[in-house]
Amino acid sequence: MKVLMCVPNISEGKNLALIDNIAAAVKTTQKVKLLEASSDRDHNRSVISYLGEPAQVLEATKKLTDLALEGIDMRVHHGDHPRMGAVDVVPFIPIRNVTGEEALKVAYEFGDYLGGKGVPVYFYEDAASTAERNNLAAVRKGQYEALEEKLKSEAWKPDRGPALFNPKAGATAVGVRFPLIAFNVNLNTTNVEIADKIARNVRNLSGGYRYVRAIGVNLTELGQVQVSMNLTDYTKTPIHRVMETIRSEAARYGVTVAAAEFVGPVPLNALEELVHFYLQAHDFTVNQIIETNLLD
Repeated sequence: MKVLMCVPNISEGKNLALIDNIAAAVKTTQKVKLLEASSDRDHNRSVISYLGEPAQVLEATKKLTDLALEGIDMRVHHGDHPRMGAVDVVPFIPIRNVTGEEALKVAYEFGDYLGGKGVPVYFYEDAASTAERNNLAAVRKGQYEALEEKLKSEAWKPDRGPALFNPKAGATAVGVRFPLIAFNVNLNTTNVEIADKIARNVRNLSGGYRYVRAIGVNLTELGQVQVSMNLTDYTKTPIHRVMETIRSEAARYGVTVAAAEFVGPVPLNALEELVHFYLQAHDFTVNQIIETNLLD
């Protein structure tokens, strides 16, 4: 069986009725399994994860997109997470028996579909049309607020859809990538400058870890701040290394870690490294987990 995963990020984290409706549309698509629909009010963003046969995953993504474009208006959107569109990011991730070429075909077909709805589409990472578009942060630079001017530049002509500003929908980044880990660490302080400084210390763009993207976020409802991250290759930058760096950097300011969270699915092999580090069980492998041996 071919298994493709998709993890769209939509710019809505408060309207739970809309989010539930979108998740239900994915869940009821044949041969697609909904893994998680995670929402954050401060980010004003939801991450919806599902997998299945490639054609059915494409169908579910079209359904999700239609509902999100109908229900989300970027003209009134406010949140702490970077974003440029109602359907902000749509990554397709090969999981089992799916080649990179097959995943790219799905991504390009989805880009055609979305572009046909009048939404500018940029392909990123393995689907990128130019080296400048490989990095999601570069594609999304300036966010929604800068998009109208950005679309006037020949260098930022979209890969699909019109080179025209769509005020309600914004633009969408569509890609094919390695399974990244969305990992957030909350800190016991309300000083967002501390989270910003720590994010700069761990992220690649400012001299930190090669496979880490990070920003500081204010979690108003919790009375905390957050280092919000994407770990783009856990095999080269493992979770525990980033976690311990954040813990050490926070201690410089007299701040402790309040909690950590994963957003969306996590590869089992990534958790193997956590057992090695925190339990000192250096010979442990995922094959020792009972449930692993029950998988097809």
